[in-house]
Amino acid sequence: MADLLARLQASVQDAVAAGRAVSIRAGDSKRHLVGRDCDATPLEVGGHRGIIDYQPDELVISARAGTPLIELEAALDQHQQVLPFEPPHFKGRATIGGTLACNLSGPARPWRSSIRDAVLGLQLINGQSQLLNAGGKVMKNVAGYDVSRLQAGALGTLGLITEVHLKVLPRAETTQTLVYEMTAQQALDTMCARAREPKPLTAACWVDNRLYLRLAGAAHAVQHTATLWGGERLEGDFWTQIREMTHAFFAGDAPLWRLSTAPNTPHCEGYAQCIDWGGAQRWLRGDARQLAIPAGAHLSLFAGGDRSAEVRGELDLVQQRLQQRLKQSFDPAGIFNPGRLYSWM
Repeated sequence: MADLLARLQASVQDAVAAGRAVSIRAGDSKRHLVGRDCDATPLEVGGHRGIIDYQPDELVISARAGTPLIELEAALDQHQQVLPFEPPHFKGRATIGGTLACNLSGPARPWRSSIRDAVLGLQLINGQSQLLNAGGKVMKNVAGYDVSRLQAGALGTLGLITEVHLKVLPRAETTQTLVYEMTAQQALDTMCARAREPKPLTAACWVDNRLYLRLAGAAHAVQHTATLWGGERLEGDFWTQIREMTHAFFAGDAPLWRLSTAPNTPHCEGYAQCIDWGGAQRWLRGDARQLAIPAGAHLSLFAGGDRSAEVRGELDLVQQRLQQRLKQSFDPAGIFNPGRLYSWM
C-alpha cells in the first residue's frame, strides 16, 4: 500500500509545464484494448494503491486507483460481498482505476449494474494539476454524481483518476448454470423471454450453439427456477472464461469487435460470435466494418486490427463538439492519453 498522490500531482504539473503528453498506466492490462494506441510518455500509477476505507455494513468501499481488483475482491470476500459489475481481472493485473476508465463490466452487467452505476464518487487530477473530488463515499452524501460517471469509458482522457468510491453487494447464497443446445436466434428469443421473468437470472450468454443461463440468489429461488427452466446443469468455470476472455472463442489474432445493441436485435449473420449480456453485447470475429449497425447501437474494435485508426464509430457534429468541450474543460493542454479515445482528442 502506498499513497503517491503528491508525486503524481507533481508529475502532472511538470508535464503541463513542459507541454509533454502522458500515457496513464497502472496494471498495463488494457494498453492495446478498448481504445486506440497511445505512444505518449508513460505516467505510472500502479504504485498508488491500497484500500482507503471499507464499511461492510454500509456496502461501500474506497481504494486508490492503482489497487488491483483481486486485492479489492479479497477484502470483500472476507465479508461475503462482491463487486456488482463482475469486472475482468486480466491475469490479476487489472486495477480499479483502469477498469473505471475503460468502463469494463462482466457477465452480470444487465442485472447487477455496470461499474459506471456502482461509482459513488472519485478523486482525480485534472489537466491543470488540480485535485478534484466528485460525488461521495456513501450514498447519502453523493453530490456531483454525473462528474464521477463521466470518467467511465473516457479512457483517461479527462484526467488522472486517483481514488474510486464504490457500492458493493452481498454475495449470492448459491449459483447454478443451465445449458441448452440451440441456434443464435433461438438463444436471443429465449434470453429476452427469460429476462422478463421475475427470476434470479444474473447472466445469459450464447456461444458455440449453446445457451448458458446463470441463476444466483437465495437457494430456494435458484433451485425452484432451475426445476422450472430445465436444461443441463453445468459445473466449471465457464463464466470466468467469458469474463476474462480466455474462452476458446477469444483465441487467435482475428480482430475482435464489440457490438452494443438492444437485446432483441436480430442475430448478425456471417460472423463467428459470442452473444453476452442477454443479447445486449455481441462479440464478433473478423472484419465487421461493413456490418449494418442497428439504430441506437454502437460498434467498436475492442482488440486486434489497426489500432492507429479510429476504433469507434463516427460521432455527429454535436456529439463531437461536446466531447471536445469536455476535453477542454478537464484537460485544456491535452496532455492526458492523447488520441486514445478518438484521433482528434
